Amino acid sequence: MPNVFEYSHVVGPQEIDELGHANNVAYVAWLQAAAVAHSAAQGWPGPRYLARGQGWLVREHTIEYLQPAVAGDQVVVETWVATMERVTSLRRYRVYRRPDRQLLARAETRWVFVDYASGKPRRIPAEIVQSFPVVARD
Repeated sequence: MPNVFEYSHVVGPQEIDELGHANNVAYVAWLQAAAVAHSAAQGWPGPRYLARGQGWLVREHTIEYLQPAVAGDQVVVETWVATMERVTSLRRYRVYRRPDRQLLARAETRWVFVDYASGKPRRIPAEIVQSFPVVARD
């Protein structure tokens, strides 16, 4: 169970915009996929959240784009949990190109833990908190 998780992705032609690089929406999809994969690796795949009727929703994304990605690039999204509060968690990301380790973007997502039926925030259960060690890293 990695504290810092690596998600790999090859940029596809469908992710390229009219300027010839990966569209900003593609980056958001990579962040989401990395977070979901990390959660599953920590023992919390989507069906487990659905079974308990509670789970994570995105409250806010912040992305700083540093360099473009182009079709065929092998990118890695590193992600980790930076904070775990009463009902929210901050997850951070670094997106880089695998071959040269060029940093493409830095990002973070504020997640809120909710009851799926009501949509209201709920205290993050201890078993979930214990599954995601907080990593002090920029």
